[in-house]
Amino acid sequence: MQSRYRFSALYLRDFRVFWFSQLLSLSGTWMHAAAQSWLVYLLTKSPFYLGLIAALSSFPILFFTLIGGMVADRHPKRDILIVTQVLSIIPALSIAILIDLKVIEIWHIGFLAFFLGLVNAFDVPARHAFVGELVGKADITNAIALNSVAFNGARIVGPLAAGFVITMVSLQTCFYINALTFIPVIIALFSIKSKGVTRLQKEGYLIGIKDAWHFIIQERAVLYIMFLIAIFSLLGIPYITLLPIIASEILKVGAKEFSILLACVGVGSLSAALSIAYRGEIGRKEDYLKVSGLVFSCSLIGLSNTELFLLSCIFITLAGYGFTSFLATSNIFIQHLVPDSLRGRVMSFYTLVFLGFLPIGNSITGYTADILGTQTTLRIFSGFCLLCSIIFILKIKSTKTLK
Repeated sequence: MQSRYRFSALYLRDFRVFWFSQLLSLSGTWMHAAAQSWLVYLLTKSPFYLGLIAALSSFPILFFTLIGGMVADRHPKRDILIVTQVLSIIPALSIAILIDLKVIEIWHIGFLAFFLGLVNAFDVPARHAFVGELVGKADITNAIALNSVAFNGARIVGPLAAGFVITMVSLQTCFYINALTFIPVIIALFSIKSKGVTRLQKEGYLIGIKDAWHFIIQERAVLYIMFLIAIFSLLGIPYITLLPIIASEILKVGAKEFSILLACVGVGSLSAALSIAYRGEIGRKEDYLKVSGLVFSCSLIGLSNTELFLLSCIFITLAGYGFTSFLATSNIFIQHLVPDSLRGRVMSFYTLVFLGFLPIGNSITGYTADILGTQTTLRIFSGFCLLCSIIFILKIKSTKTLK
């Protein structure tokens, strides 16, 4: 059922309250991420520690998000999110206080990054599942697209705000602000009546995870989507970690142009999310998935074969557009098919192949680029992404379509 309204999910009171609070909180989260990277650099001047802290924040998702999905199906999702929001205040507030006390050390940041990653392993699958149940299938496409708008808009606003706050006020103020931004989310969650669908389960955790895996295997289209997201996370998205080298060694530009390249990722991603949100519904979602996967892969191939700055900006913008289109449509596709009783666990698999595989992909990309060179690595990996995109197109033809 297609809604009569543009941005139809915002007409639903509970989702509207949740979305606006998330928009504020995500901006604080990206501000925290930018300030934390700068803090690590100030303390260590080491690329190794920058990578280590990023890995510590991501690896808990790899190891614990499937358990997080089980918890989301066993307990009210709203209550889980309230707990994760409260716990998310701790790292931001702790770092700010440690800076003020002038006792901050790199191990503090590493421990708190791991703690926040552990919280996110339970937060992300519960959040994805809760949104799907909050709006219903009639508005789920718009709701997921609007969530992507909030995420990618915050990815632009947060770092810019961090730069301003660090320059005009202080570094620790970024972390205090982030801690405060969780409060509106907690208030919003308490005001939402729906707690999310739960199902009393007697089976153990391994059996519960196995049930979700059986659903993915049976719904072949979902399996193929998960596979391509995994390939993109392992070999495609890590191109972002190579952007400093692409800028300085291949394009021969400086820090200003590098920041423009990063902004192009956000512009492409935000454009894709706004486009889906404005449309309200996507007809023949499997066709949209095919095209967006090809756009992402071909854009990376274009980036790997140019040394012109302007052309690189275009390819990166298209890559951001293609990947966000694929990811958001995949989320929509899966949430239309999955039963409420499995929603949390299936979305935990989605979180695993997207966020959980990223640190592995970054490690593979960095190691390969060190041996073969950045441009050669990008050409090989983007070619493999294109090959897998073509295989995906051929395989998904044989599955049932979703209109």
